[in-house]
Amino acid sequence: MRDDARRPWTHAVALALIAAGASGVGLAVLPYKTFDLDRFFVPKELVLHGAAALATLVLIQRAPRLDLTRIDTLLVAFLGLSLVSAALSTNRWLSWRALAVSLSGVAICWCARAVARAGWRDALLSWLVLAVVLVGVTALLQAYGLQSDYVSLNRAPGGTLGNRNFVAHLAAIATPALLWRTLGARTAWGARLGTAGTVLLAAMLTLSRTRAAWLALAVCVPIAVIGVLAGHRVWRRSAASARAGRLLIGIAAAVLAAIFVPNHLNWKSDSPYLDSVRAVVDYRGGSGRGRLVQYRNTLRLVSAHPVLGVGPGNWSVRYPSVATPNDPSIDPDDGMTANPWPSSDWMADVAERGAPAAACLLVTFVGLCVTGVLAMSPRADSDEFAQGLVLVATTVTVVVAGAFDALLLLPAPALIVWGLLGELAVPSRMRATIELTPRRRAIALTLVLVAGVAAFGRSFAQATAMQWVERDGRTAALELAAALDPGSYLIQMRLATLDAHRGRCDAVRERAGAAHGLFPSAPAPRRLLAACGVRTRER
Repeated sequence: MRDDARRPWTHAVALALIAAGASGVGLAVLPYKTFDLDRFFVPKELVLHGAAALATLVLIQRAPRLDLTRIDTLLVAFLGLSLVSAALSTNRWLSWRALAVSLSGVAICWCARAVARAGWRDALLSWLVLAVVLVGVTALLQAYGLQSDYVSLNRAPGGTLGNRNFVAHLAAIATPALLWRTLGARTAWGARLGTAGTVLLAAMLTLSRTRAAWLALAVCVPIAVIGVLAGHRVWRRSAASARAGRLLIGIAAAVLAAIFVPNHLNWKSDSPYLDSVRAVVDYRGGSGRGRLVQYRNTLRLVSAHPVLGVGPGNWSVRYPSVATPNDPSIDPDDGMTANPWPSSDWMADVAERGAPAAACLLVTFVGLCVTGVLAMSPRADSDEFAQGLVLVATTVTVVVAGAFDALLLLPAPALIVWGLLGELAVPSRMRATIELTPRRRAIALTLVLVAGVAAFGRSFAQATAMQWVERDGRTAALELAAALDPGSYLIQMRLATLDAHRGRCDAVRERAGAAHGLFPSAPAPRRLLAACGVRTRER
């Protein structure tokens, strides 16, 4: 989909859909505390899939052709390999869910690129960073006393994302783009609003104590310095240099205020922020050591399934079989992983989708960096130079943060990150052009519609099942919830446990057997089945 100075209405509609989706994935939450993190993830996945499918349908139905770059080819290969891996996985419910997030994220990337090249780049960028600022505001409100069923007390200040690390990752990733919008604003009010957003995110990043986000931003500092030195003449001719000093003062004030102004966060240390700074690269204890143990054991899954992996989303299904004694990734209470994802996007990709798929994604990010560097030529004007620099900084932030925590596996970062990367993408050499004849357009629209309805419908069914479980714990309600969401381990185990208490072994065999099929390594279903005379083995 090529540049169009006329700004067709389809691109304006796609812009509105992506903007609404960005706000939705940031703020959508369900109050059903029984489902812990899923009450945050499921509604955000619903928004992600809806925005991606609708924006894609709107753009395809009027596009004369599809232009594929080399980076697009790599993304298509990544998704294709992920699809094959999902088809061969143990838990296909989790596989489809994880694959749907990847599909919708990449679709958002392509739609954002089309919208930006149609002349809506500034508007799209503003909406994406605004969505992140709004999430940051909810986290700050929680840090300073907000109590609500729509935030998580266990992972404060996570705001409407439910986890302080998730908010910090988004804040770090959006920072380069927000700085660009602030320093390059066309009006004084635009610069003031950008400064306010930057100050809010700086305070939130400080309060979060998220070392992966801090490290990602630290890696971006030399990139920014090199960019400023390389483009000295460009910056000198722009208004950015005049605003930079005031912005730095505001950021410093926000950091100091976050450290010294009393808040409602229950840190166990007398010097929590200093301790976090000291532990940024600590790998001998705490979460650093836990990550190393997890990475080492995850590599055992990779060695056993090097080509296609264990299936998207299936790390939590297969990891207990390779976990070592006292592995901090395993919850001692139920013998399952403490989190449904590994503490690294890259470990997740190579273990779940195989080395070839992970290589395609890695080369995609390398290609984005290369195109960004090439855009920073001596002949570039201030906007072109800044776009290349921000693309490089954003890509590096994603790669670094994703190396230490889950990022693109989650719906909110998937929309924001892929939206930013698509919007910031600079023109590159085309590898192929697909003319959209009426027949091809009909096929493309049908595929997008089917995939979008399936993904959206799956998330909607999950949300409805959660509602039934939370509002009515009786067996009939649980059975309806299980019919709506057969892939829910929690619902299947609740039914199996109720049936076991009533001595109904036939029902236990059905429900506990279903739970065992979802998570073969989990000990709880095997115990219920053993009590009813069914022998199982861990897979």
